[in-house]
Amino acid sequence: MQTIVRKAFWDHEKEEKWLNEMSAKGFALIGYSWCKYIFTASHPSEYIYRIELLEQFPIHSESQHYLQFMAENGVEHIASYMRWVYFRKPAADGAFDIYSDTDSKIKHYQRIRRFWLILGCSQFLAAIPNIGIGLGGSTGFVLPANLILGGISTCLGLGLLLRGFRLQKRINRLQEERSIME
Repeated sequence: MQTIVRKAFWDHEKEEKWLNEMSAKGFALIGYSWCKYIFTASHPSEYIYRIELLEQFPIHSESQHYLQFMAENGVEHIASYMRWVYFRKPAADGAFDIYSDTDSKIKHYQRIRRFWLILGCSQFLAAIPNIGIGLGGSTGFVLPANLILGGISTCLGLGLLLRGFRLQKRINRLQEERSIME
């Protein structure tokens, strides 16, 4: 029997943690689309889940080679959404970390940071015409609707940019750790 859970995350690490908590309760992820998780019953803690943002879309040849490499190493590709991929590995196989060295972790966080910053900037660009039309003297329903849409885009853009800046703190911390180790 399948269980569908609708939930949104801004932080892939929190999402990963939640997926692993669901696994501990006996729910195995078998599919994902935007904010929709599909689970099936499994043994508690049967799988360990990881989420990754690929450099290219999963259909790109580079990504296909990488996904094949993961499969050859016993990692199952469960789902993809845009460039995000969901992996799992049987917990019986031991620890499952995609990134074992600091440099690859930094590169991954930089990809995610760039993703959030681009989305945030695009929201600001979407807000400009709406606010401009709203302030341009339009009459009737257009003025408030455009100002509201512009305000929503601005707030969303700020939230996305904030997410990117928070990731920069993690990147800085990892770079400091790397320099201490050297």
